[in-house]
This record gives sequence, C-alpha cells and structure tokens, in this order.
Amino acid sequence: MTRIFFLAAALAATSLSACSSGDESLDQTGADPKLPALDETLLPPMKIAKPAGWNGELPTVPKGFTITPVATGLKIPRQILVLPNGDILVAEDSGGHAPKLRPKDVIAGYIKSLGKSSVKGGDRITLLRDTNGDGRPELRTTFIKDLDAPYGLALVNGSLYVANQGALLRFPYSDGQTSIGTPGEEVTKLPAVVNHHWTKSLAASPDGSKLYVGIGSNSNVGERGMSVEEDRAVIWEIDAATGANRVFVSGIRNPTALAFEPTSNQLWAVVNERDELGAELVPDYLTSVREGSFYGWPYSYWGKHIDPRVHPQKPELVKTAIAPDYALGSHVAPLGLSFAAGAGFPGFAQGAFVGEHGSWNRQSLAGYKVSFVPFANGRPAGKPRDFVTGFIKNGKARGRPVGVAWDSARNSLWIADDLSNTVWRVSGPSAVAMGSPVGPVASQK
Repeated sequence: MTRIFFLAAALAATSLSACSSGDESLDQTGADPKLPALDETLLPPMKIAKPAGWNGELPTVPKGFTITPVATGLKIPRQILVLPNGDILVAEDSGGHAPKLRPKDVIAGYIKSLGKSSVKGGDRITLLRDTNGDGRPELRTTFIKDLDAPYGLALVNGSLYVANQGALLRFPYSDGQTSIGTPGEEVTKLPAVVNHHWTKSLAASPDGSKLYVGIGSNSNVGERGMSVEEDRAVIWEIDAATGANRVFVSGIRNPTALAFEPTSNQLWAVVNERDELGAELVPDYLTSVREGSFYGWPYSYWGKHIDPRVHPQKPELVKTAIAPDYALGSHVAPLGLSFAAGAGFPGFAQGAFVGEHGSWNRQSLAGYKVSFVPFANGRPAGKPRDFVTGFIKNGKARGRPVGVAWDSARNSLWIADDLSNTVWRVSGPSAVAMGSPVGPVASQK
C-alpha cells in the first residue's frame, strides 16, 4: 500500500504538470457541440483547484441581485429541497466508500481529495427556517440523522422521500416539523455494489405517483467489468405506493440531478460523462429523459460516436443510441438542476439553473459556477449564461456548487456549496428583504 501511495503522488505530480493536447477553446455548449478527435490517455492532464477561504468576499451575481451565506459550517451540503411552508432541507454527506480495486483507483482518489473539503460528511438532513420572512434562518435543526449518504430529496403527498446511497426511504411529514426521530420506511433498495458513483438523484412526477432515481455507473467506461454495471448508468421509475421499479432509460453514465420542467412536465437530467479521452471529450450534458431511450454508455458517446476502449463492442446497441439535448461543456461536472418557475428572475425568467461542481481532469479549469440555460416552449432556447461565478480566484477554489433549488415564494435561488460547506441564497430585485444581513443561526441538535 505504501508503494501505491508513492506511485500515486508521483503520477499526480506528473499529471498536474502535463500539457493538454486538446483544444480547450472549442464551443461545446448547446445542441451541436464541437467534438474533437480522441486523445486517449492513461491518466488525463490534471489541474486541481486547491481549497481557499472566502475571506469576507462573496460569489459574483448579476447586477441587481444579492447573494448571502444563509448557513455555514455544514457537513458537505449536497442537495436542497424547499418545503411548502418555506423551510429548507439540506442533505449532507460525503458517501461512496467504493473499494479501491486497482492502483488507478488509489491514484485518482488521492488526486481528487486535493480539491475537496476536509470535513467529514454529516449523513444527515438539516432544516433551515426563516420565521419572520427576512431572508435569514433563525432556526437550524438536525431534521433527520444517522442516514447513509443521503442525496436526492422529494416531498410527495405528505411523505418525505430520501435517496440514501443504498435505499429509497419514506418518512411521514407535516408542515412545521423541526425533526423526525423515527426510522424511515424502505420503499426499495437501490443498487449499491461497489458504488463508484454513489449519489442517487431523485425527482417526483407532478402527480406524485412515480419517483425517478438516477443511478450512476460503477466505472469510467466499464473497466471493472460489466457484471458490476447491472442496473447502473440508468434512471429508475419507481411506483411511490408499492416500490415496484423498472429501468426508465439506460446508458446514461451518471445522472446527478433530476427535475421536471414546469411548462411541459417533462423530466430532465444533468449528466456527468466519461473521462480520459481528452480535455474536450466528452461534454457533460442536460437532456430530456425519454422513456426507453439508450444514451450510449459505455459503448458510445454523444449519440453514436464509438468509444474504442470498450470491449467487446455492441454495434447493434450503438445503433439505438440517441444524442443528448444540450451540451454544457466537457468536465464541468454538473451536480445540480432546478427550473425557474412563476415570475422567475428578471432576465432569467424561464430556464434551468445548473450547479457546475468543476473539473479536475483538464489543465484549464471548467465549471465552478452556477449557469442558466434559457428555455422556450419547454426546450433549451439559447446559449448558457453565467449566473453565479467567483468560486475560483487565483487558481484556487473558494467553493464548489452542487445542488440548486428555485424558490418561487421568496423569488430566490438556493445553492449548496460542498467545499466551503455553505448554503447560499441569491435574491432577485423583488425578493423579500433583498440583501438583508446574515446574523447568527440558532442550532438545535
């Protein structure tokens, strides 16, 4: 193990100083991204944005908007749910614990750790409550504890659903609760063997009858063998009443966030694509989730572009692969998705907010922001726009956005940042108490 560690350190140093042969200036956003030739590498050229504090500064938002830290000192905040009474739930976890099956797993784990928070995940859900509507929570409680890497959250007909890394749980919920002390009812187990991509995203259908869970692959491109990929790289449809499940779509490498577009009631996902084919391959994407569709993984990418690393190939399956709807750029690592609803923000009234966690596997840093994809008639309708930036300064990361949650009642966007362990609130020009100062938050354990 000592030899492997020193090998990891040596390869990390080499990789971090490597020069990328990819063209990182290509336009890789929208329905028709530019896809360069393959540039296959054992380890991709890397640049780790090491953590740095905010030191009193704030992320950058458009003119007329205000961003405030409404909760700090959290334990790896991931996804956010806005409850009907205005309370905010935050899932906190670091998850994973996938076994290191190859030396490469040790190397990659070490390199990625250089850009992460040192805080241990909370395995809990925290509640934030703003009792007087001034935009700052006076109450902060541990809402549910002793979970196992909670990630996806949904509220359906008086039940709170929590997607742990290995099971979908259901808890009874009533408006105003400040904690739930009873164990959750297991709706269904979720695939958890190896659990390389452990996050289980979650969305409920508009009528509440179905739940959708995103289940990531167990590898980059099947290098651990396809036997461990059963029911991986898929989105499940689950009957909320019975827990019966089926594969809704497949070949979708790592669907990290799911949400329904409000004008069409169509399910959409953001997806992290594969690595080690170059700085500009393969673009991460935003796509509608079309029942029965196959999105290519691991045999092809962006439709029918063959990945030569996968053996044996399955040309008959690749013939059925469909291209995603909208590219976000290579290695931006989208982990959050929420659609504006109601009046929306001025200039950002209809479309998708995307939390881009940020790259580690290219020389030029990508992501590390919240972007906005404009929509019209239920479809993307233009180039993405930066909405919240400033997470990178002087090559170091002050934060990394994960979950985003639109709040129509407060005309606000909530953002989970798992590097500075902060929940941010972006207020629009007509928001309640726009720009109000943040004071101490009471804590109940």
